Amino acid sequence: MARYRKWLSTFALASIMAFSPTISMAETILGAMAKAYENNPDLNAARAGLRATDEGVAIARSGYRPRIAAQLDVSATETSSSFGDGTDAALGLSVSQTLFDGFQTRNAVLGAQSDVFAGQEGLRSTEQDILLSAAQAFMNVVRDRQIVQIRRQNLEFLNEQLNAAQARFDVGEGTRTDVSQAQASLAAAEAGLVAARAQVSSSEAVYVQIVGAAPPASMTPAPASGGLLPPSLDTAVTSGLAEHPLVKSAQFQMNAADFSVKQAEGALLPGVNLSGSVGQDLQSGDTQATIGATLSVPIYQGGLTSAQVRQSKELLGQARINVDVARNQLRQAIVTSWTQLEASRAAIAANRAQLNASDLALSGVIEERDVGQRTTLDVLNAQQDVLTARETLAQAERDAIVASYSVLSTTGRLLVGRLGLQVAEYRPEVHYEAVQDKWYGLRTIDGR
Repeated sequence: MARYRKWLSTFALASIMAFSPTISMAETILGAMAKAYENNPDLNAARAGLRATDEGVAIARSGYRPRIAAQLDVSATETSSSFGDGTDAALGLSVSQTLFDGFQTRNAVLGAQSDVFAGQEGLRSTEQDILLSAAQAFMNVVRDRQIVQIRRQNLEFLNEQLNAAQARFDVGEGTRTDVSQAQASLAAAEAGLVAARAQVSSSEAVYVQIVGAAPPASMTPAPASGGLLPPSLDTAVTSGLAEHPLVKSAQFQMNAADFSVKQAEGALLPGVNLSGSVGQDLQSGDTQATIGATLSVPIYQGGLTSAQVRQSKELLGQARINVDVARNQLRQAIVTSWTQLEASRAAIAANRAQLNASDLALSGVIEERDVGQRTTLDVLNAQQDVLTARETLAQAERDAIVASYSVLSTTGRLLVGRLGLQVAEYRPEVHYEAVQDKWYGLRTIDGR
């Protein structure tokens, strides 16, 4: 009995150390999120993709600008008497400028801008996914390490039971069956500990993949701040549908599809193009300059433009439906995360009560075994109940913390600014403003 109390005290101390928020130099869950925000390759790839999308606005705006080209023409004619005596060369410069294209360029620019805004919201959604993944990876490591500690202490307890069963058998108070049962439980516990250690290694590998650094020895879990969580499910749904970048991105994509329809329809309108050129014959020195305007009125393009307009309208219809799809998916995700949070909180209370009852039952069974009223098997079964209760409680505590951040993610609140992460926030609009109206230059903003 004294050994059991010592073992229980050791486990309680380990649990406090695992979840105490006052441990110095411990990695916090927000610290892991900050590292993932800076290091995660998927997030960095999404940022690079958005920077490429930003260039779509500059590409569309090029339709407003002139096209200038220099050309050198060299020709030679062959006669019956010689070759090359008819050589001629001319140097010229041509300029063309679209004056009107049926508003195609205007709508292309507006569509490209909508694509950028949709991409910015999509990036914010990706950031939230990565931060939530970091929280999940963090808590998986914490949970799995705690389970290793629980199973290690269980192994120590079963070792003591095997020694006690062997001692009672040696003095004739026990049976060979008691010893064999204790040995079987010990072997199963050893296998369980090996599996738990393997799971820790797997969870740590996932942590490195998401966070970009190995998990430290000391980790401090904590749920999301209560001030960030919505006060009710209805509030969570309302704010999530209004604030979540997933819905905003779908709305911007719908706007882009609308401008694509208008751009396609513009191909049916007349177009006006201004062109001019100047050239000089390098042999005679004669200079010639021309300027002119061209009005083109489309009559029939083989059905191409009509098909493109119809296709764009169908894509617009799809984009409108996708807005409703995004809202429905988000509503379902909010309700799921909210109910998971409530269920996990309830499970923690129930599992703690179960653990207390199991501890008391184990203590009583040990006392009864010591006076001959219970067997070793009864002790082993009671200990298995305690082990299951402890591991279930560890899982419930992990689930509750992850669910709190999942609620923030589904409501659009799992953002760097709101969490107060100690990290420089990536601002996609900075790159967009720098390139959206850029006339020339081959280097990217960062010098590549």
